[in-house]
Amino acid sequence: QFNPPILEFFYKNDDLHDPLINDCHAVTFGWATQEELDMLRKYGYKVNDLMVEYFKERKIRLVDFKLEFGRHKGEILLGDEISPDGCRLWHSETGEKMDKDRFRFSMGSVEEKYREVYNLVCSEKK
Repeated sequence: QFNPPILEFFYKNDDLHDPLINDCHAVTFGWATQEELDMLRKYGYKVNDLMVEYFKERKIRLVDFKLEFGRHKGEILLGDEISPDGCRLWHSETGEKMDKDRFRFSMGSVEEKYREVYNLVCSEKK
């Protein structure tokens, strides 16, 4: 686990293949103000802290995840789901991958592992 966690910004654009950007890109191209970027960082770190602890209590290691923010009527909103498709999740005791990498790398048992994540997430703390 990195301290502080690594936080990266990507510009969501299929034609450009969602390029990695920095603060200068975001501000210069008018995608966000510096204040908005600071707010996104603050939210990203807070979500990370909450999710790491939540999954840890359920024997899941949160390796990484993505958050997608957008605008609605000028307000920045978080509009994403928390699932094995948007997070890299490993079993904390066995190290077994329990996320979309099972499909991506033909590891098999995708549905079984997603169900296991569901059962661990919906269970009481361990």
